[in-house]
Amino acid sequence: MRKAIHHLKNADPIMAGIIARVGPFRMQYREPCFQTLVRSIVYQQLSGKAALTIFNRFTAKAGDPLTPEGVLRLRPATMRALGLSQQKTKYIRDLAARTRKGEIEFTCLEALTDQEIISQLTQVKGIGVWTVHMFLIFAMRRPNILPTGDLGVRAAIQKAYNLRNLPRPEEMEKLAQSWHPFCSIASWYLWRSLENQGML
Repeated sequence: MRKAIHHLKNADPIMAGIIARVGPFRMQYREPCFQTLVRSIVYQQLSGKAALTIFNRFTAKAGDPLTPEGVLRLRPATMRALGLSQQKTKYIRDLAARTRKGEIEFTCLEALTDQEIISQLTQVKGIGVWTVHMFLIFAMRRPNILPTGDLGVRAAIQKAYNLRNLPRPEEMEKLAQSWHPFCSIASWYLWRSLENQGML
């Protein structure tokens, strides 16, 4: 990690300032497994507190750790009663069915490239590029992911680099060229730069 921090400090003086303000790098990782991806779906478009309540109810009913079999044993109406929306219920059940059929093998993801993982996981209903980017950063521990669709990263870049508007993906890619191959670490610092307590 020292190599990454050293690279970012030397490559970009604005990023160096952010690193100095935020302090030591302390990313909290999760396991690259079925449960982590289900958790990402539950957390979509919800506050952390509300999502955690629903997720805890869900695991209490379906099993902890979550398995495709445990999810599919529940009726959709039961999942809805736990607080999951109709859409998220469909998404989670689609992920469970595909995983049970072997279309998605979490133990095999490590051997794939970032783009191959994005292509495979976005076939699941309700899993878009943003969700896979989060999975790649916080579960797969891939060091060079730039989540161009993340509002927090976009807002942090706008603020730090004094941009008039939120940057578009192509602007972010151009600005981040000097961060390679450590865009994930740069993104973490950008998230943390938005508030004292950090976001993740």
